[in-house]
Amino acid sequence: MVDEPDTPRPDGGDSADGDDATPFVHAPVMAELIVDLLRDVPDGLYVDATLGGGGHAEAVLDAHPGLRLLGLDRDDAAIAAASARLARFGDRVRIVRSGFEDLERIVNETLASDQSDQSGQSDHSGQTGHSGHSGQTVHSGHSGQTGSASAADETKGVSAVLFDLGVSSPQLDEAERGFSYRSGAPLDMRMDRRQAFSAVDVVNEYSFPQLARVIETYGEERFGGRIARAIVDARPIQNTAHLAEVVRAAIPAAARRSGGHPAKRTFQAIRMEVNRELDQLAEALDGAISVLAPGGRMVVMSYHSLEDRMVKQAMRDAETGGCTCPQGLPCVCGAEPTVRLLKRGAWKATEEEVAANRRAESVRIRAAERLIPESA
Repeated sequence: MVDEPDTPRPDGGDSADGDDATPFVHAPVMAELIVDLLRDVPDGLYVDATLGGGGHAEAVLDAHPGLRLLGLDRDDAAIAAASARLARFGDRVRIVRSGFEDLERIVNETLASDQSDQSGQSDHSGQTGHSGHSGQTVHSGHSGQTGSASAADETKGVSAVLFDLGVSSPQLDEAERGFSYRSGAPLDMRMDRRQAFSAVDVVNEYSFPQLARVIETYGEERFGGRIARAIVDARPIQNTAHLAEVVRAAIPAAARRSGGHPAKRTFQAIRMEVNRELDQLAEALDGAISVLAPGGRMVVMSYHSLEDRMVKQAMRDAETGGCTCPQGLPCVCGAEPTVRLLKRGAWKATEEEVAANRRAESVRIRAAERLIPESA
């Protein structure tokens, strides 16, 4: 779970919208480890499925000159910041306005387009347009590099996929986005501002059972029922300060004395409901594994126990191929593993890393590598 700091986090990054805009500053969590995990992947396409301000992408592209970036994000402010931050990489960067639930489709379209370009079968202007708001290319290009012995066969997939899940520091710091319980702002919490459904709908329209389910499941909040009842009784609720106070008052005084701000779990739960984060994650993880080339790697950074369990299960299923045979006995069901895990368990931040970036405190990082077929 990502808690909010009492003071702004030190960071790098610039405003992409001029001096009057709120800077989208982005400090990548555990960037050195991410670079190390992706250092030995074959040359080819690297997909950052949660581009944000581009901090991880910048570090990976600097460390691996043979990679090209396909970055996905739904947040216009993040896209603008990443475009500015990554401009120096030129045609190695392509950024698509999309959530990661469309990862598999966008990757397949990108690989098909690149293969067509390289074969000379079509012209490529550097700006491609995908229909619909999901998959709109906002900055595009490709390196035109030729294959090498260490390059991934892009007819078989991509070299790397990275997920950095959850809300970013700039989104918390921009009060009008409605993610934070520390300042009064309209109830919003949308990652994609073109989406009509927002936190105000969840808070004011959901029934008591629906609210209780969301808060208990996504927030893992033991007082979910009490909080849901208090919210229903306090309607209409139009801003974050009012919601935070309703939640605080619903939690017993003794329980409010520890565990951070009493509203943090409820705000997290509502945000996850608004953006369908867990529903989209399950689809995205399966899609990411399916598009990896042999030797390619998927790295996932999660900050919430529900997310981490989903990641762990998706990787385990891919590692075993969905084997249903009793543990400890030879497999006779015909399951075929597709990945190997790079570590049993998850990487966690050190005290030094947490001191440098508080968001690292709750991160869990898991990684898997696509197996090379025995016939290859």
